[in-house]
Amino acid sequence: LEAMQEGHVTYAGQEHALPKPFFLLATQNPIEQSGTYPLPEAQLDRFLLYVRIGYPTEQEEMAVLSGTTGTARAEVQPQLGGEDIRQLQQLVRQVSLSPELLGFVNRLVRATRPATSTVKFIQDYGRWGAGPRAGQALILCAKARALLQGRFAATLDDIRALAPPVLRHRVLLNFNAEAENLTPDDAVAELLKAVAV
Repeated sequence: LEAMQEGHVTYAGQEHALPKPFFLLATQNPIEQSGTYPLPEAQLDRFLLYVRIGYPTEQEEMAVLSGTTGTARAEVQPQLGGEDIRQLQQLVRQVSLSPELLGFVNRLVRATRPATSTVKFIQDYGRWGAGPRAGQALILCAKARALLQGRFAATLDDIRALAPPVLRHRVLLNFNAEAENLTPDDAVAELLKAVAV
């Protein structure tokens, strides 16, 4: 948690700063597999996105098989340095977001919280909602998507596209949802339908 949130680690009483930019990528096997355990909410919340990656296509899998079982070695060349990434991170923050969309993100995140949500799906099936980090993540990801698509203003489409990977690990459902095979992605879809822009 310390590394993910504060950008440093403490070892033997000494604080050590991590290099900037600092990224933490993690993989998770399906929870049903032995040896996998769910992460606590505090750790999940520190991950910007939870991206679901399915199986590769047949052609992609063929490329993996042929590229990893022969004698040739794949060589990866860096495309960006740390300073390039820091500059891009600052550029993302300069992308505009209208006050209306800022309000929408705020309402969307707040609607994930079962105790105060007016969204029936969340009232019925929500166990735990997203905190303020979710709104920050959704805004920054929407701005990054806009920039990647050559725009200097984030749109509602950017927010809607990024809501599932930003919220799916921050919205926890109750046992009733599990019994009905409902997922956090179902919750996000219902939230996007129910929360006014």
